[in-house]
Amino acid sequence: MKIVLLGAPGCGKGTQSAIISKDYGIPQISTGDLFRNAMSNKTALGVLAKQYIDKGQLVPDDVTINLVKDRLNNSDCKNGFILDGFPRTINQARELDKIANIDKVIYFDIDYKILEKRIESRLVCKDCKFTTTNNHSVCPRCGGELTKRADDNVDVLRARLVAYDKETLPLKDYYKKQNKLFVVNASNSVQEVNSAICNIIGDIDD
Repeated sequence: MKIVLLGAPGCGKGTQSAIISKDYGIPQISTGDLFRNAMSNKTALGVLAKQYIDKGQLVPDDVTINLVKDRLNNSDCKNGFILDGFPRTINQARELDKIANIDKVIYFDIDYKILEKRIESRLVCKDCKFTTTNNHSVCPRCGGELTKRADDNVDVLRARLVAYDKETLPLKDYYKKQNKLFVVNASNSVQEVNSAICNIIGDIDD
């Protein structure tokens, strides 16, 4: 079961990826988390990635592709995985096709005005990386401390959306031509979106 979650930043991919990973027993692979870990550890890759991420720009393809390839070679990916934040470009998608046969691509459809409201209240658990809102004082999943990511502000979001429209949105047509694209309404509640995704994933075993 190899799944790609596709959608604009802040649309809920990370939240749904974490839920699906737990329910289906396959790893959640977020390039955002991989890069943040690298930046936190101040590796050469992390320092390079930070220069782009802080400006709301995409990390160059060659850096991202090599990072993901290494991750997919881990033994926990042999029965499938969930990719959240990759691929981001047509070139990345073509490279991914060379190393994995993706079963389904789930596109999160949402209005950008809703994203701006969400990004202002978004918090991330320091322990399990679960994404939630400032309606919670602690992580609703594990009880961990919630923090605000440095890049979670409207100005950075708008810059990221410009890059997303140019580089990532064309992936809708790319996967539609492969008959792998499915759409969910990401404006709905977490439970409603998850139910729609489970219906889509369930078809894999049919």
